Amino acid sequence: MITLYNIFITVSVYLFARFLANKYSSPLTNPVFLSTLIIICLLFVSNISFDEYMPAKTIMTYLLGPATVALAVPIYKNRDLFAKYFGAAFLGLSIGIVTTITSAICLARLLKLSNMFILALTVKSVTVPVATEIGRIIHGNISLIAAYVIITGMIGAMFGAKLMDLFNINHPFARGLATGTIAHGIGTAEAVKEGEVQGAVAGAAMGIAAVLTSIIIPYIIPYII
Repeated sequence: MITLYNIFITVSVYLFARFLANKYSSPLTNPVFLSTLIIICLLFVSNISFDEYMPAKTIMTYLLGPATVALAVPIYKNRDLFAKYFGAAFLGLSIGIVTTITSAICLARLLKLSNMFILALTVKSVTVPVATEIGRIIHGNISLIAAYVIITGMIGAMFGAKLMDLFNINHPFARGLATGTIAHGIGTAEAVKEGEVQGAVAGAAMGIAAVLTSIIIPYIIPYII
């Protein structure tokens, strides 16, 4: 019974957050960010532990699989666009991956963080299932990695579009590529709301970035730790 209650609460809160986001456009009303805060507060007030919430979370997380596969539809519909911009897109994607990894390492070194934090930060822009698998290979803290990945996705979803507007990055392909490369699944969900092209490109970028990062990280870790 408590599982159904948790699912109902989660879905209701998310729909409420979507309503607020449509009515009041602001980074702070981003549905993922706002609904996460509200759900945490509700669970705390209701005295529901994370272990009790886990079955509901598992059921809802399972639905991410079909949702991710569904991204193949707009990717296929825009395949000619992918072929047209393949060279520039792959170059931009590669630079984005290298930049996000090196900037995370440099920032961690500047703040004198321990190796545990450095390992977690290197995979912050990869979707959670892939990031946690990379974490096991590089012997990182899985919980910390998951937290950084989610925080990165939220920041990208909240401020990514605003920053691109600020720098006059208006091309749908470029916006989708940047969002998917840096903010993985959470950012891709926001890109889908912008338009079909943005969503398709973000979904493809998210997948390719995960593959390339999983290849690069295990080889460079011995040189930075």
